[in-house]
Amino acid sequence: MKFDVLTLFPEMFEPLNSSIIGRAKEKDLIEINLINIRDFSKDKHKKVDDTPYGGGAGMVMMPDVVYDAYKSIKDENAKVIYMSPQGKKLTQKKVEELAKNKHLIILCGHYEGIDQRVIDKIVDEEISIGDYVLTGGELPAMVLIDSVSRYSEGVITKESTNEESFTNGLLEYPQYTRPEVFEGERVPEVLLSGHHANIEKWRKEKSLEITAKKRPDLLNKNEVQ
Repeated sequence: MKFDVLTLFPEMFEPLNSSIIGRAKEKDLIEINLINIRDFSKDKHKKVDDTPYGGGAGMVMMPDVVYDAYKSIKDENAKVIYMSPQGKKLTQKKVEELAKNKHLIILCGHYEGIDQRVIDKIVDEEISIGDYVLTGGELPAMVLIDSVSRYSEGVITKESTNEESFTNGLLEYPQYTRPEVFEGERVPEVLLSGHHANIEKWRKEKSLEITAKKRPDLLNKNEVQ
């Protein structure tokens, strides 16, 4: 899967070179390209923003600079996403939907945002990672890349994605590993039994129990039986 990221701060994406996503890049399972919007400025000082028409605080990213950056990697088959607090909230369902695309172009705003005209011209969908405002779209873009990449073939096992929180409408069951006894607390006996049917039943019961305690809204939303 290919990600092209339009950003003013490509250096912020260094964390994506580590851990699972970093290994996926090394194995060419995913491709992440960072396009510096500032490189397309026509100003000798690399200016990319200006004061908003109508007045107001802050600066607005200019449409022509953003558009020229977009044209440098334009692909008619790519989906263009603008990371914005005004967008639809990112959910597991949306992540799985986006993972079906082969090429995503992610636009990161900054300052007071981007001139609406270029958003209207190139963006297919606006996505938010929550009902709060950040200083820019770079952190949300990394969240999106990380969550979507996990569904690219070979990045992690399908068993892992099938059993984690939100995949089946429930939160995930508790996990345990060695040592068998820690600070006087033992691993639940059923997990040591080797009885797969009983283990599966226990995990489903624990998922329901944890979801009811922490996120009862999920039970109502999905009408879990």
